[in-house]
Amino acid sequence: MPHFFINSKDVKDNKITIYDKENYIHLAKSLRIKIGEKLLLIDENQIQYETVVEEITNKEITVDIKNSYRSSRRLDFRLYLAQSPLRSDAQSIIIEKATELGADGVYPVFTDNCALNKSVIEKKISRWQRIMYEASKQCERAYTPTCYELTNLNNVIKLKEEGYKIIAFCERFTDLSLHKYCAENPIKTDDNIVIIIGPEGGFSEREFKLFEENKIPMLTLGDLILKAETAVIIALGNVIYEFENYRKN
Repeated sequence: MPHFFINSKDVKDNKITIYDKENYIHLAKSLRIKIGEKLLLIDENQIQYETVVEEITNKEITVDIKNSYRSSRRLDFRLYLAQSPLRSDAQSIIIEKATELGADGVYPVFTDNCALNKSVIEKKISRWQRIMYEASKQCERAYTPTCYELTNLNNVIKLKEEGYKIIAFCERFTDLSLHKYCAENPIKTDDNIVIIIGPEGGFSEREFKLFEENKIPMLTLGDLILKAETAVIIALGNVIYEFENYRKN
């Protein structure tokens, strides 16, 4: 069932009118939606609407609301990825998968061994945000995450001052696993978790020292050496697993 984001102001008298040009073109021109077909719509308050198309004009689509409820397509804690951007399509895959896995936002981080120049990264932010939007529609997320402006490790670490829990995955440098760490530091509902993933060339000695000085836990994902894009998916997935495991127990 097609899933689209709307604004709550378009909801009135148990009907929703889709005026937004992009949504209209996608529905009417690309999908060629017909009267009687079902649509899933969600507003900025994360209210999900199960609807049926009632009328289609040359400018708008009106749907009848059959059911509405607060969306459950979100994590019960806030998960963020701070990551050194990769070249080519690898970064697009990371952005897409982070969105699918429920990340609330991605911080592109310029590291000492970053594969891209700052100017290149800055030009790609809007494209990555677009990927997040499309991925959110495809996996029926309750909201679209944010791709933040380019930053550095110092700024990410400063999030500790706002109560964020920050962990860095550093292969070849530690034998402390995420599971062991979470046994003593369980992830709880409403926590803000930031996971840091470095570039393909790894973190520099200066950056390792920065983690040590700021008491940022450095964890491993196991004995295998993973490509950066694989490490992101595994790290996000494992953090979610540890949260669910703690909640069940």
